[in-house]
Amino acid sequence: MSAAAVAGENPLRRALRSGRVVVGGSILLILLFCAVAAPLIAPYDPNEQDLLNALKGPFWSDNAEPGFWLGTDNLGRDTLSRLIYGTRVALFVAVCAAVGTMLFGTMLALLAGYFGGRLDSVMMRIVDVLMAIPYMFVLIIFMVVFGHSILMLFVGIGLISWLDMARIARGQTLSIKNREFVEAAVAIGVRPRRIIARHIIPNLLGVVIVYATLLVPSMIIYESFISFLGLGVQEPDTSWGALINDGASQMQYGTL
Repeated sequence: MSAAAVAGENPLRRALRSGRVVVGGSILLILLFCAVAAPLIAPYDPNEQDLLNALKGPFWSDNAEPGFWLGTDNLGRDTLSRLIYGTRVALFVAVCAAVGTMLFGTMLALLAGYFGGRLDSVMMRIVDVLMAIPYMFVLIIFMVVFGHSILMLFVGIGLISWLDMARIARGQTLSIKNREFVEAAVAIGVRPRRIIARHIIPNLLGVVIVYATLLVPSMIIYESFISFLGLGVQEPDTSWGALINDGASQMQYGTL
């Protein structure tokens, strides 16, 4: 009997049969398409200024110009185009942080869960201490100290976001380590590195991928919140949080 059969059905396959996962994945794919194809689908250059059309409400043009479907900002820049290009920043930071979290958190969880003992105790106590620190407070201080850039935003978000991943992956590793096929591999003298590569990781991968996809929305919220505070992406680049900040500051001056 194969290891996958003994370990049960892959959680990733179960998740794909869920309607909510399919709908959420479809929305994520649409956002990914907007981010990749932004130069093709954006009606205007997101940084092109037209002061004669500043703070315009949504309208459709009858001439060759596509109009401003979501209006313009205080500099006359097309809001729809900036929203589409802002998707790039949001998804880039979210996906990179989720992938980094998945790799780093899973690696530590494998070491702690499989070898156990003092290594497991030390790693998990470090995780417990870090989880007790207010995450957003640390992220704001990090951005203030090390500067406002996409790189620092990515590093700051990934700095502590791996903690939950590490706890989940460690629990799954402990469960898989006690399965019969792993104990049989240990009994016949298979090296730990080979056991981890051939038995632990394949059965752990489904849970890790599913949880990593769940991290993407929270990463987008973190990035948007930091950019809303003005600590994230800086002009002329934009992101969803920066657009919300601009819109909130200009709502009382806008015209429809």
